[in-house]
Amino acid sequence: MVIDILKESEALLEGHFLLSSGRHSNRYCQCAKLLQYPDKAEKVLKVVKEKLEKDNIECDLVVGPAMGGVIVAYELGRQLGKPAIFTERENGEMTLRRGFKINPGQKVIITEDVVTTGKSFKEAAKVIEKQGGVVVAVICIVDRTSEKVTDYPMYSAVKLNIESYDPKDCPLCKEGKPYIKPGSRNIK
Repeated sequence: MVIDILKESEALLEGHFLLSSGRHSNRYCQCAKLLQYPDKAEKVLKVVKEKLEKDNIECDLVVGPAMGGVIVAYELGRQLGKPAIFTERENGEMTLRRGFKINPGQKVIITEDVVTTGKSFKEAAKVIEKQGGVVVAVICIVDRTSEKVTDYPMYSAVKLNIESYDPKDCPLCKEGKPYIKPGSRNIK
């Protein structure tokens, strides 16, 4: 069902992509295309909500790193009946702004749209833990990881095995195919 919804919303793309992790890929999951449809986002995130409930994962707060985790946090928070906030980068560093706060001891679920290396949620986890929050799980729509990236429990709506390449080993670059950068993070 999740794959069908991703395809239906044109969230699965093919080509040559520069990922926010700095790696290259021949496929890209643009969850923003899915998240523009609240009814579809609700269905996909219900899959994750049910997994959390099955494992008795409870939280006080849902936190999504900007940009990819913001709408995901809102929708999961809505389904769980919990507040949802977001972290964002300021001067290149993940932080809490806009009057958001995390109280010591609060149980937090971190949300993402797609996880490949875990860089964004790991940055958010540092912010949460610095405030005294306790990360109880990481959730995402699409898990693209090829290896374990965290010790936190991780839940996804779907696991996709999409190859990614170090830029120096990218076969698409070697073929001379130009890439596009669809993500939100500035890459140096």
